[in-house]
Amino acid sequence: SLLNSRGEAREEVKLYLGGLFFKEAPKDGRYPWVFSTFDLDRHEERIDPKGWRLENYLKNPVVLWAHDSRIPAIGNAEGVAVTGGVLGGTVCFNEQSIDPFGWGIGQRVRTGVIRAGSVGFMVEKVEVTDSGDKSRLVIRQQELLEFSICNVPANPFALGSRGITHTEDISTPKKQEVRWFDLVAPSVY
Repeated sequence: SLLNSRGEAREEVKLYLGGLFFKEAPKDGRYPWVFSTFDLDRHEERIDPKGWRLENYLKNPVVLWAHDSRIPAIGNAEGVAVTGGVLGGTVCFNEQSIDPFGWGIGQRVRTGVIRAGSVGFMVEKVEVTDSGDKSRLVIRQQELLEFSICNVPANPFALGSRGITHTEDISTPKKQEVRWFDLVAPSVY
């Protein structure tokens, strides 16, 4: 872990433009990653970290390139869990000998060219609220289907480091109007 027992960033990382990046790449090719936070995303939605259902993903913890399930996975994820309000895990890229493309994405991550990721999930319950900020949807329950390495994530905090946490808690809407919906529709963020 890149965090000490008090949840503070260890010496291996430094703060830079709101994100934490490695001073040098991990020696074992395993990359701690923030998958999702409760922050307002670029779709003006929030995903509640308490609502993640992971049991099926943990049976097949694929890491894809840009949500493209038509090509083989470029790696897998280990240790996926919600900790401290953050869904995260460790990304392990395929070896060069079996997957030059996936290995190449891993090399781009190693050098810092690519730093972002994105969750692919199925929405099960969403809250529509007038919270007074840009957020009108809070996704309260969701099943993780896949995690993707990508160039531009919906959640700007879904970066290659476990050192980022959500910036605010909106688990309770600021205004009274709340409507619940049960959904079964795949979503990619």
